[in-house]
Amino acid sequence: MNAARAPSISFAAAIAVGLGGCVSTRHAPPPPSTQAPAPAAPSAALPPPLPGTVPDAVPRYEPRSPYGNPPFYDVFGKRYFVLSSSADYVERGVASWYGPGFHQVRTSTREPYDMYGMTAAHKTLPLPCYARVTNLQNGRSIVVRINDRGPFVGNRIIDLSYTAAAKLDMLRNGTAMVEVRTVGPTSPSGVLPPLPPPAPPPVVTAQAQGAAPWVSGVAPLPASTPTPVGAPPAAPPGAPVVAPAPVTSAPVAALFVQAGAFADPANAERLAQKLRGGGYGKVFVRDDVIAGRRMYRVRIGPVPGVPEFDRIVAALEEVGVRDAHLALD
Repeated sequence: MNAARAPSISFAAAIAVGLGGCVSTRHAPPPPSTQAPAPAAPSAALPPPLPGTVPDAVPRYEPRSPYGNPPFYDVFGKRYFVLSSSADYVERGVASWYGPGFHQVRTSTREPYDMYGMTAAHKTLPLPCYARVTNLQNGRSIVVRINDRGPFVGNRIIDLSYTAAAKLDMLRNGTAMVEVRTVGPTSPSGVLPPLPPPAPPPVVTAQAQGAAPWVSGVAPLPASTPTPVGAPPAAPPGAPVVAPAPVTSAPVAALFVQAGAFADPANAERLAQKLRGGGYGKVFVRDDVIAGRRMYRVRIGPVPGVPEFDRIVAALEEVGVRDAHLALD
């Protein structure tokens, strides 16, 4: 895998490392009568799908989950605010994937994670919701159901299941530059079939799994050591070869790092001057009219791929630019 691969850490890994977790994330501890239910009997691992037969998630009307949707939560010293709605959400950045180490572990909605399903983890979108994820580097596109929190490593914006990543043809590198765009049902409520019943969750105990105890209403999860940067999650032995999704759009010709956007051109030029000559690459100011207002955006690039994107973003953070993100031409 690419040396710049930053592994995903969903809530499952986060709680074992620093009081975060890939399962339920309520803001305050629940009353004793509503805390973690008794562990269920272990479930058998889900059989892998037949090669090339995994359909996309189908958006349907679902109530907001009672789990995984606190007003806000903290992981690794950073606070995340859960959005009140998934409508009209668009984000671009780096996707990662998580696999066998979390298979059948409960997600933030307390459903078991199925690495062979079409699901994903996101830090702030309400759970559950649906999103179209497009690999900007090859034009492949899929729809996933977001039912988990994460990833909490590096600048990753979404953590995909094994199958979802395979359909985007990103398993080899472990990451890809993507666009995440939320989608809703296209049929009236009641037309779509109901979701299948979830499989019973596995036994998850602090004694058996090395998990942290309950803290602030967050369920315990298996201890997990973050994979070093540069090592992708390993596919399970005998994992099926999933056919990549069809190409639905042309690959994006040029991708950039946006270091800032300003209404005042002097402020934009001031930042550009600060960055020029700093080893970031080509730095320029682009002006566009956005929603009737002229904006001056400081950009770096084009960047050829995730490793260079990661390098630039990390270097910008060192000089205090902490909101850099992926931008299209």
